[in-house]
Amino acid sequence: MHRALYPGTFDPITLGHLDILNKAAHMFDEVILAVADYTGKDSNFNLE
Repeated sequence: MHRALYPGTFDPITLGHLDILNKAAHMFDEVILAVADYTGKDSNFNLE
């Protein structure tokens, strides 16, 4: 089984993020999206 890890803040999520996820889904058996909280960045959304 091949897995991919895609970390990022995704704030906001963009079409580019979705394109990478779509391509990874076709290349790997499993794609893990790791949403990170970066306190040094002004966020539009919080993790809650």
